[in-house]
Amino acid sequence: MKKHTPYVPRALLLFSALGVLGLLSIPAACFFGSRELDSALTADFLLRFWKEALFGLNAGPLAGEEEKLRIIVTKIRLARVCLSYMAGAGLALAGVTFQGILRNPLADPFTLGISGGAALGAALAISFGVSALLLPFWALGGAALALFAVLILSVRGGLRQESLILAGVVVSAFLAALIALVKTLNEDSVSSIVFWVMGSFQNRTWEDVKMIFPFCIVGMLPLLLMRRELDLLSLGEDTARLLGLHAARARFILLLSASCLSAACVAVSGIVGFVGIIVPHFIRILQGPKHGALMINSALAGGILLLWADTLARSALPMGQELPVGVLTALLGGPFFCLILNRKNRAF
Repeated sequence: MKKHTPYVPRALLLFSALGVLGLLSIPAACFFGSRELDSALTADFLLRFWKEALFGLNAGPLAGEEEKLRIIVTKIRLARVCLSYMAGAGLALAGVTFQGILRNPLADPFTLGISGGAALGAALAISFGVSALLLPFWALGGAALALFAVLILSVRGGLRQESLILAGVVVSAFLAALIALVKTLNEDSVSSIVFWVMGSFQNRTWEDVKMIFPFCIVGMLPLLLMRRELDLLSLGEDTARLLGLHAARARFILLLSASCLSAACVAVSGIVGFVGIIVPHFIRILQGPKHGALMINSALAGGILLLWADTLARSALPMGQELPVGVLTALLGGPFFCLILNRKNRAF
């Protein structure tokens, strides 16, 4: 008698593969950087760190040069790797949500001006000479104001996707003009503002990880819990209402949660494009459009993508120089998006 092989959904296989790849990528990325370190020593530092973090086993301080190297691995590289993974996961998850809410395959945090608001807040902070530790809070404030402006402009339209997109275009254009004005009035800060706008995790620490973690949790949980509502909204507002969904209320909660998540990520990474657009498309091709699995797997894939993009950005150039990570994601994402678009055009 022939035995039947149990069916394993694609989404579950993809979740397992991305989960394992993410767990391997986080320590692996710590081996790369502008300064070459001994691999065995790096592995020992990482093992010491996780023993102390998970089990409270403190092996004691190291002497001399080894202590400096330990700080580089665990307090600089590992913090940056974890932060880039969190930001990539958040941007990809927000991208899935915005695409579902607005029924627009090109939607992402840029669409509603969230990224532009964060960029304006950061530009003002740099111009005023605010401490680098406070810069993410200025970016968060700018993103919150941008969202508030979009909601005010679109509330009369019942928060429908058309009114939200139009409000986002207007707010984004206005914010871009304000950023250009800030750069014009403060030429000494132009290079710092431009580098931040192009995206970077330079000089980020565990303090930044602690700062955005609560915002990420607050943003992610409602999105994952409302995956069914997002499925209904993606069918169209009229269909969603016929199926018993209060469309305006669900859209508002999803929009607020995705914006909170996006703002937190952009506040520490700067403007990193294409992650919120390309990753959901790629995962959707591999497993289908159902939002529950799509959200989780997009977050895992987005974290891996931005983690390795940032690793390349900080290790590709000599003498400790860095490439803006937003430039790398655009260079990687642009051709890939063209391939997706070409494939869809052929289908028609």
